[in-house]
Amino acid sequence: MTSRDTRRFRQLPHRLLLAGLALATLLGTGAARAQGADEPPPERKDITSEDVAAALSDLDEPMYTPFIELYLLEESKALRKEMMDTRAELIEKVVDKELTVADKTMSYATDTVTYFFYLIAGATSILVVIGWNSIRDMRNQLASVAEKRVNELVVEYERRLKAIEEQLQQKSDIIQQNQEEIERTNEVHSLWLKASQETSQQNKIAAYDRILDLRPDDVEALSYKADAVLELQEPLWAISLCQRALKLDPDNGHAHYQLACAYAEIGRWEDAVSTLEKAIRISEAYRDDASVDPSFAQLHDHDNFRALVFPDQDDSNHT
Repeated sequence: MTSRDTRRFRQLPHRLLLAGLALATLLGTGAARAQGADEPPPERKDITSEDVAAALSDLDEPMYTPFIELYLLEESKALRKEMMDTRAELIEKVVDKELTVADKTMSYATDTVTYFFYLIAGATSILVVIGWNSIRDMRNQLASVAEKRVNELVVEYERRLKAIEEQLQQKSDIIQQNQEEIERTNEVHSLWLKASQETSQQNKIAAYDRILDLRPDDVEALSYKADAVLELQEPLWAISLCQRALKLDPDNGHAHYQLACAYAEIGRWEDAVSTLEKAIRISEAYRDDASVDPSFAQLHDHDNFRALVFPDQDDSNHT
């Protein structure tokens, strides 16, 4: 059933409702006229057939009009005709669907039989063209073809199996490397913790050396080792460690700071100030460290150092 049919059926109750409302209005109007608009309603009492006959004889005009009656008759007729049209249209569509299904079924059966005979004719033609004169020749040919195909599949299977083995080996190597890296990271972490708890500079240097054995390019280990070496009054050794760290990471602020301390320890004031300036440019925290670091004690009277580390004091002196 189409959407138009659905709307048509939905409109039927609406039209019936309109007809009922019109009939109720007609009956109500007649009753009001019979009773009188200005008179109060009489008290309820038992009504007999004589009362009804008397009331009907007293009516001045009929309780309905020909116009309303004609409207109700025309509406009923239209509803009946519309329902008959809808039923005829529905029956026509159902019959069309059944005929279409039957036509498709017959067509499918005919095509199936035709294709089956085509298949038999094609298989017979192939046998004649190839030259198979007997069932034995056919079996031999099938066996040779099957064997050839099996050999090809075996070769392909071995090739794929080898590729899978190589991939598994690569993944196993990656897993092994990751496990080693995890173990190395845990050991490095424990060495950093041990170095932070050591009070002896020699023990700290030993811990940093162990870290560098595990990770030779660890810039932090090199810079912190330089700090420990400076505590042992070995500025040249510290300079070597800091330069090695800066080759690996030129923007490492801690390595710049330790190198500036080492330059100050050997009296290279200008190099110390320029290197400290690089460290402060990377992190402002090194300015406060330099103001109390004993390595820069001899630079407190140096103008460039004071301008770099104590800029506020220089401004107050000028004012």
